[in-house]
Amino acid sequence: MAIRDRVGEVTERIVKRSHDSRSAYLERIGKAADQGPQRSRLSCGNLAHGFAACGLSDKAALSGDVVPNLGIITAYNDMLSAHQPYETYPDLIRQAAREVGAVAQVAGGVPAMCDGVTQGQDGMELSLFSRDVIAMAAAVGLSHQMFDAAVFLGICDKIVPGLTIAALSFGHLPAVFIPAGPMTTGISNDEKAKVRQLYAEGKVGRDALLESESKAYHSPGTCTFYGTANSNQMLMEIMGLHMPGASFVNPGTPLREALTKEAAKRALAISALGNEFTPAGEIINEKAIVNGVVGLHATGGSTNHTMHLVAMAAAAGIRLTWDDISDLSDVVPLLARVYPNGKADVNHFQAAGGLAFLIRELLGDGYLHQDVKTVYGSDLSGYTVEAKLDADGNVIRDPAPQISGDETVLAPANKAFQPTGGLKMLTGNIGKAVIKISAVAKERHIIEAPARVFHSQEDFLKAFSNKELNGDVAAVVRFQGPKACGMPELHKLTPSLGILQDRGHKVALITDGRMSGASGKVPAAIHVTPEAANGGPIAKIQDGDLIRINAVTGELAVLVDEAEFDSRPVAQEDLSHHQFGVGRDLFAAFRANVGTADAGAHVFDV
Repeated sequence: MAIRDRVGEVTERIVKRSHDSRSAYLERIGKAADQGPQRSRLSCGNLAHGFAACGLSDKAALSGDVVPNLGIITAYNDMLSAHQPYETYPDLIRQAAREVGAVAQVAGGVPAMCDGVTQGQDGMELSLFSRDVIAMAAAVGLSHQMFDAAVFLGICDKIVPGLTIAALSFGHLPAVFIPAGPMTTGISNDEKAKVRQLYAEGKVGRDALLESESKAYHSPGTCTFYGTANSNQMLMEIMGLHMPGASFVNPGTPLREALTKEAAKRALAISALGNEFTPAGEIINEKAIVNGVVGLHATGGSTNHTMHLVAMAAAAGIRLTWDDISDLSDVVPLLARVYPNGKADVNHFQAAGGLAFLIRELLGDGYLHQDVKTVYGSDLSGYTVEAKLDADGNVIRDPAPQISGDETVLAPANKAFQPTGGLKMLTGNIGKAVIKISAVAKERHIIEAPARVFHSQEDFLKAFSNKELNGDVAAVVRFQGPKACGMPELHKLTPSLGILQDRGHKVALITDGRMSGASGKVPAAIHVTPEAANGGPIAKIQDGDLIRINAVTGELAVLVDEAEFDSRPVAQEDLSHHQFGVGRDLFAAFRANVGTADAGAHVFDV
């Protein structure tokens, strides 16, 4: 089917807006690709260092330029459940490389913090900045110029965006992303959320809470709700950087291992020394970025990607804006109901037909660009398949099922859960913001409530514990932006806000901080920009001001006389306590130089 008018219009304006920066980017990576294998320019001393630890056969292979060398960038650590499986991947990748007469080396490791561990803790203030650190760390690994292609081992929240930025910085090299898959299903997400709320109300103790959490997060693999980590996997597949069907296969299975080896061999096949040279910088073009945004809307994905996708696009010379994301949200239907947008988890989504079904439905209705490059070598229609094993243990692919296995989890395009996407952009006299509406009941898409202003999560929780919040409330939690303190996640607020809403009050959150993919049933205007630390209007809001969030029209406003509001002083806050401890002193340069949320909240001059 021909591409939908709105999708085509948004794509075209991104192309026009990005013309100069994209042209410069393509020229830069083209020159790098034309120089051929980078090892040819290394001195004998350089090269000897580069393969000193290799076996004799690998040394002999790397002595010339005719055998491809695959660089492995790994985000392995065994504290992150999602990344623990990566411990064994380098050996699998080396084995796969040798089977096709090539070499593979771990080029470098990158940090990978777990937002689940740092949630509500001081360390969360490093989380968003870790994306840019990951990009830089991966660049250090690839800077040795020993490699003809690269594979990237990462799954979770900031890790995949950071690795993508690095892959695009080295856009003359082919890049394949290799996932590890979600953990198997534990207790239901509804049950987990209920226990959290009971704990917040003081009705169960910490032992019951820990038992519940341990039953939810119980094994290797990604957390099974549809947050940023699983949104990352959707994006890598729909933008053509995964092998088809790779995203949601559980760890420790024969299919998972076979997909890993297949991805390594494919990365070598598309190197400049293979027959299908496909550099990463050509795969990620304007159409691929639009496909990613469409996928985000159709699945009700993480709000973090309103920043990450902007930053990732910028690394390829592409200028994506919140207006582009918002305009696509107005026309892309919601086809998935995965927690927090529904009761199912990603394993249920995969069983119902997964990304193969979703991509086929979106392609068939003209919401995705089919004519894109992918690491698989096909256009996007090659991703409407499910990965399986044949009797010999080889990966084979069957067409996506014609009918969803569960239409309460994964709907066909003609039975969409709603006609618009899961994200909405808001604008008004408070600034610009993002709201995730796919999990919010329709009757709460418009909220007017009096403001109660807080400068930290702790201040809000203290007021809640002291029973000071007894009616309608628009909780304004400010000085949480990237410049103020690194833009931490504010999930610690979720149970208390949910309790207030369940008591029948009109409740909303307005913040220059983040709430990301786990944000749920309470209307939350997040990523407010300009942030309070930059003197944004959010810093002028006072207790009692009437706040309006209208997710239908896209309005975020304080209903105060314009002259009075403009004349108000900007609130100030002593932020010194955010500058030290858990490494925060090392990130002063990031806080000083970070861009705004709508520009990707990154520190790179791209």
